[in-house]
Amino acid sequence: MISTAAVVDQRARTLGVLRLSLTARCNLDCSYCRPDAVDPPGLMTLDQQLRLIRVAATLGAHTLRLTGGEPLLSQRLLPLLEAVSRGRSTPGDPLKGLRQIALTTNGVLLTPNRARLLRAAGLNRITISLDAVDGSVAARMAGLRGGQAAGERLVRQVIDGVMSAKLAGFVAEQGEIKLNAVIKKGENDTELLPLAALARRYGLELRLIEYMDVGNRNGWVPDQVLPAAEMVRLIQARWPLQPLGRDSGATANRWRFTDDRGGLGVIASISEPFCGDCNRLRITADGQAFTCLFASEGADLKPVLDNTAALQQRIAGLWLDRSDRYSEERHHHLPRSSHAEMAYLGG
Repeated sequence: MISTAAVVDQRARTLGVLRLSLTARCNLDCSYCRPDAVDPPGLMTLDQQLRLIRVAATLGAHTLRLTGGEPLLSQRLLPLLEAVSRGRSTPGDPLKGLRQIALTTNGVLLTPNRARLLRAAGLNRITISLDAVDGSVAARMAGLRGGQAAGERLVRQVIDGVMSAKLAGFVAEQGEIKLNAVIKKGENDTELLPLAALARRYGLELRLIEYMDVGNRNGWVPDQVLPAAEMVRLIQARWPLQPLGRDSGATANRWRFTDDRGGLGVIASISEPFCGDCNRLRITADGQAFTCLFASEGADLKPVLDNTAALQQRIAGLWLDRSDRYSEERHHHLPRSSHAEMAYLGG
C-alpha cells in the first residue's frame, strides 16, 4: 500500500474535502441543475462507500459532504452516517481524521424526526438550498408546476426544514445551518434582499452562488451571471457588513452583518475563481471520481471499489496527476461541448 501521508497534486493542492453523491435523483427540477429522473445503474454499496471514505480520509480528507441529487431521497443516508460515526469513535480507524460531516439538501424532506435522526447519527452541518422567497420566483427556479401557490408551499417547507434542524440541535450561530442560493441575473436577482432578510431572521449564513456552467441542460450563458461583488454591494447597501475573507481551501468569501444577525458568503467561481487552493474530490453515486466540478468525464473507480489497497492507489494517483484549473481558464474553453451534469456530480 502507498503512503498514508496527504497527497499533493500538480499545483501543490492537498486533498481536503470528499463530496460523495448518494443519488442523482431529486424531488425538484431547478433550472440551473436539471437532475435526472432515475439513478445511473450500478450504485455503490454501503461497504464500498465506507471503503471509499476511509481511503479519502487516509489520504488527507478532513471533511465529508454528502450530496445528490437530493440525498434525503437515499435510503443509504442514515446507515452510512451511523457507520461513519462509529468509525470516528474507533481508535485507529482512518475515519477519526474526519473533522466535519455535512449534508446539502433542498430541505423539503427535512422533517423534525429526520433532522433528529441525522443529528443522532453524527451529522455536523446542514446546508439548505432556497433560491427565492417570492412564491412565483421560487416555483420558477425550482421547476415546479402550480405557480405562486406551489412556490409559497416550497418556501414554507424549507423554513420548516430550517426549524427542524434547529430543534434537532444544529446551531445556526456556529455555522451548522447555512442557506444556499444560486443567483441568475434576470431570473431571481430581485430576491437578494428577501433572501438576506430571511437568513437574518433565523440567524443563518446566506451563501450566494454565481450561476455556473456546470452540465449541459441548464442553457448557461455568461450574461446571466451576476458577479459576486455586485451581490455584496446590493446587500451592503441595506445592511452593513464586515469582511471576514476566505479561508484557505474554502469556496466562499465571507462577511458578517455588523449587528450579528447571521452572515453572508459568496461563491464566485466565475468572477473570482479559487482554483489555486481547491481541495475537493467528487465521487458520484455510481463510483466515478471527478477532480473538477467542470470536468466532462470522471475516472471509473468501480473495478477497485472492493480492494482497499487498489482503491487507495487509484485515488492517490488521480490526485497526484491533478492539474485542473478550469475556472481560471474559462475564457479559453468557451464554448465547451460537454460537461458532466451537476446533479450527477453532486454539485
